[in-house]
Amino acid sequence: MKKNLLISLKLLLYLTVITGIIYPVTMTLISGLIFPYQSKGSMIVSNEKIIGSEIIGQDFADNRYFTPRPSAISYNPLPTGASNQGPTNIILKDSVEKRKKKYIKVNGLSEDTHIPVDAVFASASGVDPHISVENVMLQSNKVANTRNFDENKRIKLRELINRLIEKPQFGIFGEQRINVLLLNIELDKI
Repeated sequence: MKKNLLISLKLLLYLTVITGIIYPVTMTLISGLIFPYQSKGSMIVSNEKIIGSEIIGQDFADNRYFTPRPSAISYNPLPTGASNQGPTNIILKDSVEKRKKKYIKVNGLSEDTHIPVDAVFASASGVDPHISVENVMLQSNKVANTRNFDENKRIKLRELINRLIEKPQFGIFGEQRINVLLLNIELDKI
């Protein structure tokens, strides 16, 4: 009995050191060498100040900017998650209808406009940094009008949107999308 307890304690100590110290430190060092930008959170820096992460969505409530997907967690990356409301949940249905009406009003669209799903449904993580190209295009007039863009700047905006379109991952996974933070940063340069 005493021998088994001693063996168990040694095994616990070895595994704790290997899986709790050696492995995490090794992976951190390797990822820092191979993927330095990503391992530091894909932070975007402007004027020596961190303004956000390329992989974490954030809220843009000002009509001068493109807005991201709705978030069930107010874009807080710590408790990432969805609302967990199913398709038959009346609260989800009401939320989507309210978001749709607001989206139509804010973007000056007609009631029969097809609204993309990512404009009214929150993402599973609550911090998805991308929106669909269709969503961006529907918001582009609002942004251009709010900024009083002339025709020349509207053309630059369309060129910017086309330049920032990301293809599906590995060419097959997902859809074309645009990172909202990167778009809004470049938008300020027009």
